[in-house]
Amino acid sequence: MNRRTLAGGALALTAALTLAGCSDSSGSDAGQASGKPELKVAGAFMPEPVMDTMASGFFTVTNKGGADKLTSVTSSVAEKVTLHSTKGNAMKEQKSFDVPANGELDFARGGNHLMFEELKKKPKQGDKVAVTLHFEKSDPIEIEVPVKAATYNPTPGKHASH
Repeated sequence: MNRRTLAGGALALTAALTLAGCSDSSGSDAGQASGKPELKVAGAFMPEPVMDTMASGFFTVTNKGGADKLTSVTSSVAEKVTLHSTKGNAMKEQKSFDVPANGELDFARGGNHLMFEELKKKPKQGDKVAVTLHFEKSDPIEIEVPVKAATYNPTPGKHASH
């Protein structure tokens, strides 16, 4: 009689664990990872350019949904805006940047950044530059990027929302 009770209990436990495993695979984490991206941009700034023809830009994209990709950036202040990464001391133009599911894409001094090339007008400290971020899946996001002092460098993780 003891063995029969143990066998029945083990069978019930196995069935419960199997059912729990099945329902877990359709949980919220699995849905969010493959779901629609939820993007927010914060901490955007442009150091006042020292050159008349070129400027840089920085910001953080936070994603609380499925993965996306930043494919291009446009601005009326420049003929073109290019995406760049920096590894070591080498700067390299990129076609796009991944925005990870439930993660961040960070553009900061010494790392990923925007290059505003062939400036139509040199932005001055205190100005705001209109910028549009274009993504593979999400609608474009328009932001106003404040022009800060040329030496401005915020503390990582201290971005203000925009």
